[in-house]
Amino acid sequence: MITGNVSPPAIGGDQMALAAEQGRICALAAKGQRDLAERAAAYPDLFPARPFDPALFGNVAMAIAFGAPWCDVAQLRVTNRAVLWGFAVDWLVDHEARSRAEIDRLTASCLAVAEGGSPAEDDSLGRFLAELRDELATVSAYPTHGVVWRDELRTVLDAMAREWDWKQAANSDVLPTLDEYLANAANLACTVVNVVHWVYSDDPTTLAHLDALVAASDQVQRILRLVNDLATYERDKRWGDLNALMLVPERADVERRLTRLVADTRELLEPLRASCPVQADYLARQIGFSSGFYRSTDFWGVL
Repeated sequence: MITGNVSPPAIGGDQMALAAEQGRICALAAKGQRDLAERAAAYPDLFPARPFDPALFGNVAMAIAFGAPWCDVAQLRVTNRAVLWGFAVDWLVDHEARSRAEIDRLTASCLAVAEGGSPAEDDSLGRFLAELRDELATVSAYPTHGVVWRDELRTVLDAMAREWDWKQAANSDVLPTLDEYLANAANLACTVVNVVHWVYSDDPTTLAHLDALVAASDQVQRILRLVNDLATYERDKRWGDLNALMLVPERADVERRLTRLVADTRELLEPLRASCPVQADYLARQIGFSSGFYRSTDFWGVL
């Protein structure tokens, strides 16, 4: 309702077209959210309502839809599910595991499933991962490039275990440096999801530049790690998680490192804009979306 002296904005053709495109992307996200909710309902022990609330599913689906708005629902389905699986393993390692031996067993079972093994009936994480593996294996790129996914999966699991070790040592004031922390940014599980997205795209141009894309994605992953940390410091303190702000004297130290990483990433993406411009845009859009999203919220629901 318009009141007083406020006039409604002019609705030009450009604004209508922009809104229509945004509406189309939101529809991709809405359909993705429903699929994620259905998968979570199939594994209730893996996705408790707190903190896996409906908003988390929507947030994941929005991030993926706005990152690759040129894709359709079917193309984004496995990417969305890969993100959700990453949230599940992060929750289990960060908040449910009570010993390093427990984490080592989880890692071993996941890697066995990724290699083609059958998960135990009571292994919900492994069964969900088997779903992802089987979907990914339907594309012709998988026999050649599936090894990249498996390698990245191992990197993620190792990074999560390493952060768990750091958290156990935190009481004795043994914390990583900021450089060590950023070198472990795979615990964010960004690059492994991107590899799933690229392999599942089955696009020859993308696959021909997969190594360079993975290297660029690792740099983006470090940026997203810091963007996340700058926004979630208070929550991380409450949850007992590590955060980059805990490793430096001042917040400005992290902000300066973030600025430098963004500048370096711009240079890294420049040659990719010539060889595979769509995927270069995909990585750039991840930074842009996260920078806007984390200004007022984050992915996790309330405990």
